Amino acid sequence: MRLALALSLTFALTAPVQAGSCQGQNLIAALPPAELAALQAQADGPYDHGNFWQARKDGQLITLVGTYHMTDPRFDATLADLVPYLAQAKALLVEAGPAEQAALQSAVSHDPSLMYLTKGPTLPEQMPPLDWDQVAQAVRARGMAPFMAAKMQPWLLASMLEMPACLFPLPEGADQGLDKRLMKIALAQGIPIAALEPYDAILEIFEQIPPEDQMAMLRHTVAMEALSEDMATTLSDSYFSGDSRLFWAYTGQALLDLPGMTKAKADREMALIDHAMISSRNVAWVPVLEKAARQGPILAAFGALHLPSDKGVLALLAQNGWTIEALTP
Repeated sequence: MRLALALSLTFALTAPVQAGSCQGQNLIAALPPAELAALQAQADGPYDHGNFWQARKDGQLITLVGTYHMTDPRFDATLADLVPYLAQAKALLVEAGPAEQAALQSAVSHDPSLMYLTKGPTLPEQMPPLDWDQVAQAVRARGMAPFMAAKMQPWLLASMLEMPACLFPLPEGADQGLDKRLMKIALAQGIPIAALEPYDAILEIFEQIPPEDQMAMLRHTVAMEALSEDMATTLSDSYFSGDSRLFWAYTGQALLDLPGMTKAKADREMALIDHAMISSRNVAWVPVLEKAARQGPILAAFGALHLPSDKGVLALLAQNGWTIEALTP
């Protein structure tokens, strides 16, 4: 669930899915007490618990909302609590606003190679037959023909397959994740929406991950297929309990159970994703947030994994003199 976690908690790339439709078990809750304590110690760090915060500096105010880009009925109560803070904001800042999402779709339609293999060998031509057979089986379980998946970029297919089959297909008329729902309210109320980064940021992110590493992530994803429903449930529960960083640590531990995996390999894979999708973007976003806050109070909604740790947005703002306080909507 490395890519799925990063995507669902950091960037809305594909259509949202109904998180509550799976019936898996919470794997973290099932851990023996000693293992859970060790995992919590590993995840421990600055601002490691909670999805809602405020930052203040020299009369300026930023309300920070950690989002989850998947549909869940629990967002009804969350959204009701956040509406007053949004109403006070001069702008809503998100990873990708309506303009950026439209630009991304347009770019992909004009240049399919951004997400698909338009030249060179297809995925089944790059993988041993038995490995591709496993991929094809997982693809069919999600209602897609394998020939369509054969030309996906490895990172795109891996992120799709990390979402369990129980989430597909998307129910007709389903609501969207927290960020999309906040944007809908902002549009209705005439609150400006600004993006934290350019529309093609997600594409540049995966360009940083070498093709061989993307293929390894795809193989690891398929190897964990049997756990995908449990992992999805664990992910959603972790978000709503404010423990996204704990789930991130758990995914790193789960990698160690894969055949042939070593701690060094697992650490490298997690570090690659952390740098490309989380840490480097945090550094780029802080100046954008600070500039916007000089024009009045703002509400910023972005993936929950960007908030905690010593490299998170909250710690970076604190280093710049902002006072950080947990917010209980």
